[in-house]
This record gives sequence, structure tokens and C-alpha cells, in this order.
Amino acid sequence: MPKVLSACPARDAAEEKQIRKLAGARHVPADWMLRATIVALSWDGLRVPAIADRLGCREKTVRKWLHRFNGQGVDGLGDRPGCGRKRRITEAERSRIIELVGCDPPGRLVREPWGDLAAEKRYRVNGPWTR
Repeated sequence: MPKVLSACPARDAAEEKQIRKLAGARHVPADWMLRATIVALSWDGLRVPAIADRLGCREKTVRKWLHRFNGQGVDGLGDRPGCGRKRRITEAERSRIIELVGCDPPGRLVREPWGDLAAEKRYRVNGPWTR
């Protein structure tokens, strides 16, 4: 017979209030709201399959967040550091790209006094482009 998993009872009234507030809030990140709802539904007596059915997620997801909540409390519902894709460029490269986006491109077309279009002459001397 499989082990029945549920969220451990709230440590105090403040923790229960915080979880229920997160579960019903509209202006919190969706992942926090889902995780808090999982815990709140478990406190309401629903089992893992029923919670997964109601929230439209997998049973494995429900078990993961119940285990994390039971081990770490409310702090366990957050993302762990280092999750997500790592940056492909360094911060210095990113700053340089932002700086270049703010500058006019070299070779910009300008109108000559007699009406013809010509490439603007620009020079670069150890820094941003100058005219």
C-alpha cells in the first residue's frame, strides 16, 4: 500500500495565514501561488491525485512541493539559487551592447547641402564614435 503524503500542519497561525494568503493572491508570481495552493489543498484534506487533478499539474509536481514544504516550511516553496539558464554573455559584454544601442550607427546617411545622400564620415578615437 502506498504511503499517504500530505503537508505537515502549520507551525503557527501566522504561517497558515501566509500560505492561504499566497494561495489566494492575484499579484504574486504564479509559481508561488501554485505551490501555496498545493499546501493549502493538502491542509483541506485532499490527497495528491485530487490536488493534481484540480490544479492541472502532475502528481510528481504535487509530491515535490509537499516534500519541500514539509522539510523547509514556507521558504521551501521558493526557487533554489542557480535555477534557470545561465547567461551566455558576460556583464561587460552586455554593458557594451547597451552602450552601442544608444549610439548612432556609423555610416548613417545624411543629406549633402546640394541634396544628395551620402554616408556620414565618423571617426573612432579610443572611445565612442565622433563626427
